[in-house]
Amino acid sequence: MRVLSWSALALGLVVGIAASGSARAQAYDPRYPVCMKVYEGGRFGGGEWIDCSYTSLPQCRATASGRAAMCDLNPFYAPPAPPPRRAHRHHR
Repeated sequence: MRVLSWSALALGLVVGIAASGSARAQAYDPRYPVCMKVYEGGRFGGGEWIDCSYTSLPQCRATASGRAAMCDLNPFYAPPAPPPRRAHRHHR
């Protein structure tokens, strides 16, 4: 009886996970300052995802043109650190 209960529970979990659908990872790449959010719709639900691989808004907008997409600044963009300052030497 216990085996049957555990099997039913395991089957319920598998069905629940499968029914929830697959989700794409929302990766905001901190190396790029601009992201494009793409919307896919349709008869079967569709979805949306974020592509952070653009170096400028015009570059992103050119790619998004004609698509169900929009471009925005990446909230997680981490600009490169400035180069270290060299110590100034005083000559006599």
